[in-house]
Amino acid sequence: MGYDIIILGHISKDIIVEFQGGESRLLGGALVYSAITAAAAGAKVLAITKAAKEDIPALDFMKSRGNLRLMAIESPASTSILNVFTSEDRERREVTLLSSAQPFAPRDIPLDAQAPLYYLAGLFVGELPDTLIGDFYGKAKIAIDAQGLLRAALPDKTMKFFDWKEKARYLPMVDYFKTDAAEAEILTGLSDRREAAKALADIGRRDDGSAPEIMVTHNTEVLVLAGGEFFAAPFTPSNLSGRTGRGDTTFSSYLAWRKDHGPREAVRFAAALCSIKMEKPGPFSGSLKDVFVRMERDSPR
Repeated sequence: MGYDIIILGHISKDIIVEFQGGESRLLGGALVYSAITAAAAGAKVLAITKAAKEDIPALDFMKSRGNLRLMAIESPASTSILNVFTSEDRERREVTLLSSAQPFAPRDIPLDAQAPLYYLAGLFVGELPDTLIGDFYGKAKIAIDAQGLLRAALPDKTMKFFDWKEKARYLPMVDYFKTDAAEAEILTGLSDRREAAKALADIGRRDDGSAPEIMVTHNTEVLVLAGGEFFAAPFTPSNLSGRTGRGDTTFSSYLAWRKDHGPREAVRFAAALCSIKMEKPGPFSGSLKDVFVRMERDSPR
């Protein structure tokens, strides 16, 4: 069966503690935000996840989405993450991995499922092993989020970010690479987002001179380096109640729109869609019309 994007990643039973003390619980994770967003953007999506048997029925809300097929594989446990925000702007947080589902393997993709793009939507190191990049290389284009390569659980289950040791080996196999500003600095040692993007493109440069498209998100904008040229668009949310899932939403909307559009248009689309999403908790629930209106509103005059 043919799809536009196959996405692999854990769901997460998120516990969110706000800076001012409020607590909420929701079913999130990169896969949830990314799959729903890409499907809403018009891509035909196969989302493959792993979860405990008792948690799988909670994913039924994804099955009713147009363009989206969910495949849930039983695991002894589901992934659950505690997020404690330590700043009012939600840019800083302490994260603890409470439990984790089993990691993914190439066999988790059905033999009859095909797509021109595989998106590895990881939450932490080990969920989607680095070797998957090599396994999938040459079968389809590969998109990957740095979060799943840098964020590791320590023995006490708190999660910290470390450099990706295998970046020189695997980044040249990647076609779309997303990182936030802090992760980009860990990967390159550079705080300037544009310089960091150029450094990452150089690490991923292939023998033919081509390089991955590099996305760097920041609380002010989304920035993409593609074909040696920078493209940027601002985030314009009226509030940050839906801040969780910003990166996943931005990247997946970019990937879905990039299929039929150039990077300039895809960046504007992703920034507008994610701006709408950040105004309401949970995955994107707007329409394409909403996105087009926001794009027009935010266009430079």
